[in-house]
Amino acid sequence: MTWFKVDDTFYGHPKTLKAGNAAVGLWVKAGAYAAQHLTEGMVPGVVAQLYGTGPQARKLVAAGLWHEHGHTCPHPKCQQPAPGDYYMHDFLIYNPSRARVETERARAAERQQRARERADEQRNQERNPPVPSANHVGTDGDPSDGNREPAANQIEFPEDIAGQEGSSQRDGTDPSRSPRPDPSHPAVPPAEVQPASYGSTPAVPPNLRPLRDALTAAGIVVEWSLAEADWFRLEAIVQRTAVAALVDHAREQCRRARSRPRSVRYFLPGWSALPPVPAGAPTSPGADVIPLAAARPGRVARAADMFAAALNSPQEHAR
Repeated sequence: MTWFKVDDTFYGHPKTLKAGNAAVGLWVKAGAYAAQHLTEGMVPGVVAQLYGTGPQARKLVAAGLWHEHGHTCPHPKCQQPAPGDYYMHDFLIYNPSRARVETERARAAERQQRARERADEQRNQERNPPVPSANHVGTDGDPSDGNREPAANQIEFPEDIAGQEGSSQRDGTDPSRSPRPDPSHPAVPPAEVQPASYGSTPAVPPNLRPLRDALTAAGIVVEWSLAEADWFRLEAIVQRTAVAALVDHAREQCRRARSRPRSVRYFLPGWSALPPVPAGAPTSPGADVIPLAAARPGRVARAADMFAAALNSPQEHAR
């Protein structure tokens, strides 16, 4: 929208007083028309006839507010109208030219387009937030939130199970990933710190292969790429819990999981919470046969007496 500007002293200008109110009304309407249609002050004769009368147009010309065809105004910006048309005196002094208005409109359209694009981009980011990479690893060596186990499976692993009740050379106030060993303590032989060398390869150690084979036989096929601490953790779990119990628990976790577990790490929290199985118990590792002595002696004796009484009963002899 373009504005038609009027000087704040126009109401008392001699030209205004000479033209009269009726002719000034035509001048204002024609000026608004010229600003809207970017005629740069040119007033077609049909527009003058539409909003005013012939006498009013002649009064504007006589007062010097309008120019007819063939005028001799010395001002260079006062254009020469066609016969029958009029030109508003000094229009381009107070009002912008057509080129200026079109340039400003184009710039405004570009600003609005950029604003719309920024708003669309912001809405798309809010609707589709970036997903963290599945291979991202935090600065402390823990997997990112996208790879962590469900909160229900994040069970605290007792330190006494894996023989970690004492402080190791990794413990200390420095949260660095690779703290330097305390020179005041003697170096611990590698055999005492690391009973098995797991490294970074996915090869399963021999003492954990029975568990892997049992899970595979039960249809639970998972990845076995674990960190060094997880290998020690799993070794401690197998030493205290029967393989059959671990497989049963893993089978139940798979049944409740929303998607198939991909790594054996998924079962570690649940396995850590399982109660230990005493050595020699029916479900302990290596116990293939349930011994008779495992039953309560009183129940065995009562069962034998009831069986003997049934054999000696008259009804049994009659049969």
